[in-house]
Amino acid sequence: MRLKVMPGDVEGAIPASPSKSYSHRVMILGMMAHGTSVLKRVLLSDDTLSTLGAVRQFGARVLVKGDTCRIKGGHIQCPVDPVDAGNSGTTIRLLTGVASLLPCTTVLTGDSSIRRRPMGPLIDALQEMGVTCIPTQAEGRAPLMVRGPNCGRIAHIRGDVSSQFISSLIMSSPLKDVDTEIVLTSPLISSPYVDITIELMERFGSECEITEEGFSVSGGQRYMPITFEVPGDFSSAAFPLVSAALSGKVTVTGLTEKTKQGDRAILDILEAFGAIVKRREREIEVCSSNLQGQEVDLSSCPDLFPVIAVLAACSTGRSVLCNASHLRHKESDRIRTTVDMLRKMGAKVEEREDGCIVDGPNRLRGAVIDPHGDHRILMAASVAALVAEGDTIIGDGDCYAVSYPSFVQDMVTLGARIEVME
Repeated sequence: MRLKVMPGDVEGAIPASPSKSYSHRVMILGMMAHGTSVLKRVLLSDDTLSTLGAVRQFGARVLVKGDTCRIKGGHIQCPVDPVDAGNSGTTIRLLTGVASLLPCTTVLTGDSSIRRRPMGPLIDALQEMGVTCIPTQAEGRAPLMVRGPNCGRIAHIRGDVSSQFISSLIMSSPLKDVDTEIVLTSPLISSPYVDITIELMERFGSECEITEEGFSVSGGQRYMPITFEVPGDFSSAAFPLVSAALSGKVTVTGLTEKTKQGDRAILDILEAFGAIVKRREREIEVCSSNLQGQEVDLSSCPDLFPVIAVLAACSTGRSVLCNASHLRHKESDRIRTTVDMLRKMGAKVEEREDGCIVDGPNRLRGAVIDPHGDHRILMAASVAALVAEGDTIIGDGDCYAVSYPSFVQDMVTLGARIEVME
């Protein structure tokens, strides 16, 4: 499947897609909680459906009606069959920690993209705590065989590869009999995602303390069931909002700045570039204006990189996007695929190890784009296509369903001309 995106303005209002980060975490915490959790407005995308399937394999009873999930958990059991995370790095990483609690062998795997992504720091940390955690490929890559129980008291782990490793360790630690100390051996990247994990752990009744060295979690705690509504996702909303900043006027409802999501930074970034941003209670409006290049530190909001690079390509002057080297280990090498996409469309872009330098404004032109199966590249290319001369053809035309299944529908609602091609 491919998408054909034609140039044009966007205008109108759409509801925010539910947060993927929150949805993954509440599903897993609901599985570990004793009783039935009612999770409202959850995201049912390819990635979160992988998590939901795994939650069932670990013994939870799941009932889905519309966008509400009821999860009855509290009795985690060893999956009979291998747990397939599909394309979801969050799924395999968070559930590796859960698997370490069990006195049996769990096999965790995923698609070809997942089997290329790094797992080494998490494997090393679990092994330090006495867990048998064996990668079946070189360089610490999935499939993994994990056997607990995890009785370790301390683990040392890098914080500069993936914050998901830290979330995996701290989410599982309350259910251990012993206290756990997590010592970071390098600065923590994408820290807002760990903040989300801690926030939700507290909602479910367990605590995690931030220390000078990392994190401390008391053992012997229990997760209790909750009723929870998943907030709107700033990561997904960034695409229609940047589209508006380039050419149009868009309102996204269901967004609140009272969130731990690091990607709420999109609002400050858009304002810095010169877009008109109106912040109201539970909705955001963005209008186009004269855009000026900026320097953007993406260490806490790396998922914004592709669409901010598009914004920079259409802005006057030089933009520097930096501190995002960990993007090279996503569904694709997200720095390289972003740079390649923009160059194909006529932008002047220089790749850097931790980001890129963009000189603008550029007169983008339609092109044939291969997003390499990366949902955020596809969506960023679609935004760029709206202000390009001529049509743009984008391959892997359904990979946006990984994180934002209503993306095409929402953009068409706003007036974008997008055709699905077989």
